[in-house]
Amino acid sequence: MSSAHHPAPAPQGSTTRFRALTPRDLDGLLQRVSLSASERLALRAVSAVLPFRTNAYVVDELIDWSAVPDDPLFRLTFPQAGMLPAPDLRRMADLLARDAPRTELLRAAHEIRMRLNPHPSGQLDANVPVHEGRRLTGLQHKYPETVLVFPRQGQTCHAYCTYCFRWPQFVGEADLRIATDDIDATTAYLRAHPEVTSALITGGDPLVMSTEVLSRYVEPLLEIDTIRSVRIGTKSLAFWPYRFTRDRDADDLLRLFERVVASGRTLALMAHVTHPRELHPPVVRQAVRRVRGTGAVIRCQGPLVAGINDSADAWAELWDETTTLGAVPYYQFVERDTGPQGYFGVPLARGHQIFRDAYARVSGLARTVRGPVMSAMPGKVCVDGVAEVAGEKVFVLHLIQARDPDLVDRPFFAAYDEGATWFTDLKPAFGASRFLPGLDAH
Repeated sequence: MSSAHHPAPAPQGSTTRFRALTPRDLDGLLQRVSLSASERLALRAVSAVLPFRTNAYVVDELIDWSAVPDDPLFRLTFPQAGMLPAPDLRRMADLLARDAPRTELLRAAHEIRMRLNPHPSGQLDANVPVHEGRRLTGLQHKYPETVLVFPRQGQTCHAYCTYCFRWPQFVGEADLRIATDDIDATTAYLRAHPEVTSALITGGDPLVMSTEVLSRYVEPLLEIDTIRSVRIGTKSLAFWPYRFTRDRDADDLLRLFERVVASGRTLALMAHVTHPRELHPPVVRQAVRRVRGTGAVIRCQGPLVAGINDSADAWAELWDETTTLGAVPYYQFVERDTGPQGYFGVPLARGHQIFRDAYARVSGLARTVRGPVMSAMPGKVCVDGVAEVAGEKVFVLHLIQARDPDLVDRPFFAAYDEGATWFTDLKPAFGASRFLPGLDAH
């Protein structure tokens, strides 16, 4: 009998019933720390533009309130004044201070969002597939073998990360959201594209949905012979581990996982983990054991972000904790060129040094991780290091995934730039006009 059917340990405290905390709760939550009225106003101003949502588990179990505002889990989940450009922050704060009409607030927020590159890397044009003349706007098909599915009911999370690159999903503007509830169109597209072997159900967080609703998206995939793996992108292990232990349908969820595995497919839980403290609570370990007991694989990934995990110590501990739990370190991402990247971004040169220093301190089991990786327009660009070639200091890079599979795993070089934080900041080395035939930064 799998661990999916073993009763979970009794819950501790009052955090086992989920309740979302939103911007209307922000002022009350901030009473826990000594912030001035103007500081609280600034954080409210940020939350009027970029999404804020948390819950009692995050607030009571993960954040060290004695270390706020420097606590990394506070920075991970609560707005920071630097997340908006100073003029935009002042504008929103002034509107809130004078109790401006809601229509004026929404208009100002929309204008600011449009300057924050809400959908990078071709998400709304180059990635949207077409089937029988119809654009399937709730799917993304960037790489030949993988399709991303965005269930309409799963486009929120148990809590939001402040640096999230998918922030447009959560701000309430329908024209910015990627979502579908057309399961028939999704399966028709997958049947018409046998090159697709992996379906990634993502969001938001699909595990905010009930198991009954999630099943509507998962079960049809098991009828498509060419789909060999099902992935579910989630932050719930970190932000609401009770989803796997004490939620009303937790056992149903694990039985769904078992059905996927029993069908002969891989089920991969793509767990978004940013800081080692997210893995420390005993309930997380219980949740991991239950998930692994279904035959599912847990792969852990997250971005390198300033002020939260930009140290080799944090990453070495994270990868060690991951492997101890029996999960697989997968990607260390570079903070994407959207939203508050200017606040959270780490220069590529420093990012690689952090990656290398952490990588050198973990066992071979943890060296499944790849990074730092940019999910850029051409594909997943990995920074392999800094070298001197023909007298020129350069970044050495390669594509782990690419729109054009012919570009995968071919090394190329960019001129060294200590301040570069994204692929589009880089220029080809040696005076070349492009990095590789068919590859440039834009």
